[in-house]
Amino acid sequence: MAAITVDKVTKKFKIPHEKRTTLFKNLLGIIRRQLTYEELLALGEVSFEVERGESFGIIGRNGSGKSTLLKILARVLYPDSGTVVVKGRVAPFLELGVGFQLELSAQENVYLYASILGIGHKQVDKKYDEIFEFAELKKFENMKLKNFSSGMVLRLAFSTAVQVDPDVLLIDEVLAVGDEAFQKKCAVKIDEFKERGKTIIFVSHALDSVKKTCRRSLLLDQGRIIALDDTRKVIARYIEILEPK
Repeated sequence: MAAITVDKVTKKFKIPHEKRTTLFKNLLGIIRRQLTYEELLALGEVSFEVERGESFGIIGRNGSGKSTLLKILARVLYPDSGTVVVKGRVAPFLELGVGFQLELSAQENVYLYASILGIGHKQVDKKYDEIFEFAELKKFENMKLKNFSSGMVLRLAFSTAVQVDPDVLLIDEVLAVGDEAFQKKCAVKIDEFKERGKTIIFVSHALDSVKKTCRRSLLLDQGRIIALDDTRKVIARYIEILEPK
């Protein structure tokens, strides 16, 4: 049974040709009809399915559409056309601090982030100590997040999401930001999720990690699918693209 179904998803962005630094200049440009845009195709009719319990890789060069696709799966962005169905509770690791408020304490942010994931206050109460123990941030629970390092924010986000038991994990390279010891803890936790039949979408430039984690992978280039197959075959195709002609 499919946990994720993506059908002919297309997403375009408009890039202004001229940089306008003031509201007056923007209004003047509109009046004169001089404000023109270039259309960038981020994703072009992308279709695939991910089975429940599958670990699925997405690879490609910078600008190929990987992060855009993950944001659409996380419902941060919406496609211009096509459909996306994701079944179950989703924990997205897209960018550091997404969903967090820097002026709130770590404790307050745990409850806030959990609510975004659809987790109630009572359930967080039961997992609260485990969240801070896993993140190794117990003594910082009352500190405002604006005083945290990027690595500390990552640890808090990851620990909160995994303790509230999501059905689908969307991971976009962010785990590479943590220190080596925490990366190992994350890898162990991800392996536990795999063993428990959770669905994982893993975007990374670390091809060895993709090979270790994912049986199947998808290769994107300029917003379009180039390969969708066994991970080893897809990585081999990717290396062909990267090699100078």
